[in-house]
Amino acid sequence: DSMKITENNTGLTLNVCVNYGGRWEILEAAKRCRDIPLEELTEQKFASLLPLADSGDVDLFIRTSGEERISNFMLWQLAYAELYFTKILWPDFTENEFLNALNWYSYRERRFGKTSEQIQQEAKKE
Repeated sequence: DSMKITENNTGLTLNVCVNYGGRWEILEAAKRCRDIPLEELTEQKFASLLPLADSGDVDLFIRTSGEERISNFMLWQLAYAELYFTKILWPDFTENEFLNALNWYSYRERRFGKTSEQIQQEAKKE
């Protein structure tokens, strides 16, 4: 039912990975780049070789169950993700809890490896 309801969705991607591991995914990408000269290998090129390359980078990672770890999930794609942890179990995760996570996310300063000062300086230039 969920797939049918969301088949035309273009604004949000939900990844639920079963029997998946981030280390496995990085290893698979490494195997795929054996024909690429090292001087031509970039982060973008490597990312394109990941089995889940079409998923893109994660903006918001929501971890249910009270565990505060990523558990080998999308290691490459989580590099600059905002991590939201809740004690609520997945079967009990409601629309209201999802809205709480989005609200929390809306107050985060997305820096992508930069400092707040660097972000402010870039904003002044624009």
